[in-house]
Amino acid sequence: MERSTKRLAVSLVALLAILGFFATLSAAARGLADNRAPIINPAIDEDGYVRAVKEALAHRAGRRLSEADFIRMSREPGTIVLDARSKAKFDEMHVAGAINLTFPDIAITSLAHAVPDKNARILIYCNNNFIGAAFPFPSKLPSASLNLVTYVALYNYGYRNVYELGPLLDVGKTAIAFAGQAAPVR
Repeated sequence: MERSTKRLAVSLVALLAILGFFATLSAAARGLADNRAPIINPAIDEDGYVRAVKEALAHRAGRRLSEADFIRMSREPGTIVLDARSKAKFDEMHVAGAINLTFPDIAITSLAHAVPDKNARILIYCNNNFIGAAFPFPSKLPSASLNLVTYVALYNYGYRNVYELGPLLDVGKTAIAFAGQAAPVR
């Protein structure tokens, strides 16, 4: 009995020593991480981005369009319908008359080329506006909707005359006309 008590005591001391050793390593690692110099990159402005998101979303609140308003405005001279999905999705099916500037390609030069007038009316839509065509319009998480980031990007680049298709529409039932390889025939 005495031997098993001693073994238990020795085992507990060893366990506590090991736990103490790992706790010390963990604390040291946290200390090293906390003492590293911040990584500075003047080409990335997190605080500016957060400000732009707040401003853009407040601006966006009054610029979401019904199906009928989207159709009417898309037909007015000078209006640009912008599709920021991938080229493959765009080629498969897109709103008739839309231009394609993929979201990863939205940059100073590409925007200046595609939409040189920052006052031009721009209508946007994304995957989350359409159901009934899973390949060209795959569903995204609502919080990851391409409309949100596209609107913010356009706003951040100085485009303020931006409107967004608001509702979720069935490709087979909407009055919006489509073009592309899989566009419904009407």
